Amino acid sequence: MDVPTILHNMRSQLKRVLSAPQLEILLRDAAGISCHVQHELADGWFNTAFRVLLEDGRAAVVKVAPSSDAPVLRYERGIMATEAMFYRRVGALGGVPLPELLHAGPDFLVVAVLDGEPWDKSIDLLGPAARNVLLQQLGGIVAQFHALPNTLGYFGCPAPEAELRAGDWRTAFTMMVEAILEDAQRWASPLGITPAQVRALVAAGADALDEVRRPSLVHFDLWPANIFISNDAGQPRVTGLIDHERAFWGDPAAELVSLELCGAIGPNSEFLAGYRELGGLLEYSPSLLHRLALYRLYFGLILVTECGPRGFGPDHLAWCRTRLDAHVSALLNLSGA
Repeated sequence: MDVPTILHNMRSQLKRVLSAPQLEILLRDAAGISCHVQHELADGWFNTAFRVLLEDGRAAVVKVAPSSDAPVLRYERGIMATEAMFYRRVGALGGVPLPELLHAGPDFLVVAVLDGEPWDKSIDLLGPAARNVLLQQLGGIVAQFHALPNTLGYFGCPAPEAELRAGDWRTAFTMMVEAILEDAQRWASPLGITPAQVRALVAAGADALDEVRRPSLVHFDLWPANIFISNDAGQPRVTGLIDHERAFWGDPAAELVSLELCGAIGPNSEFLAGYRELGGLLEYSPSLLHRLALYRLYFGLILVTECGPRGFGPDHLAWCRTRLDAHVSALLNLSGA
C-alpha cells in the first residue's frame, strides 16, 4: 500500500497554531525551559512540532498537542500522556532506539533529535539488501517492547480519558471499534459499510480475539515516516522510532497493520526472523490472519473517520475509502460472508 504524495502535503485542522514566541513562552512558563525556535516541522497530522535549540545547545523537537477543545476522536483523548508513558517504559529497556525524552508536560513533549532520516525518505536509496537488514533489526526492536509486562492487567488504551479499557482483549477491541463508529456517526463519515455490518464482522472474529490472553504494548503507528534509519559507512541501521501516542495494550499482531508498509513481514520474512530471534511469538495461523484482517478494518475506519475533524479534502478521503473498502472485502472473503 503506497502512500501518495498528497498525504505528505496537507495540514490538519487539529494542529495547534503557535508562533515561535508563543512556543518559547509556553515552555518557559510550563517547564522552565529556555529555547530558541528554529522552525516548524511540516510532517505529522495531529500534533504541532518544532525543531528548537535548548539553552545548553542541544537540538530538540517539541511536540504540542491540539488545544483542549479540539474535536479529537475518542481514542485520541489523552494520548500525549500515552506517548510519555511509552518513552519511559520502552526507554528503560535499553535496547530499543528512541529519542531521549527530555521534558513532558500535559500537552507537550520535548525529545532529542534523532540521527538518520525517515524510512520513507531514504529506503529507496539503499537497495533490497539493506532493506532486509533493516527489517530484521526492526523485528528485534518490536519484539522487545511487545514483551513488556502490563502490571495494571487491562487491555486497550492507556489514557483514562478515552475510557477504552477492559479485562479481556475481545471486549477492549470491541469497545475501540464502537468508539470509532460513534466518531464516524458524529462526523457523518462515508464508511461505505453500516455499523451493524462492522459489528457483525467483529462478532464473527470473537473466538480468534479470545485467543489473545496477554496484553502486549503495541505501537500501532510504525509506518515508514515514524521509523528513522541511517547507512553510515555502508552499515544500515534503525536509529529510532517516533510518534508513540497511539500505542495500546493488546494483540501484538495488530502491529503488522502499519509495519506491512515497510516491506515483507510474512512467515518467511527477515522481519519475522528478527522478531523471533529476540523472543517474539507470532505464528501465522488462521486465527492470527483473521485477527489481522479485523485490525486492518479498524485502521481503515480510523483513516476515513479522521478526515472529518482534520479537514482533509476529497482526494485524501477517496484514498482512505479505497483502503477501507479493500479491508472490508478481504475480511468478508475470509469470513465467507
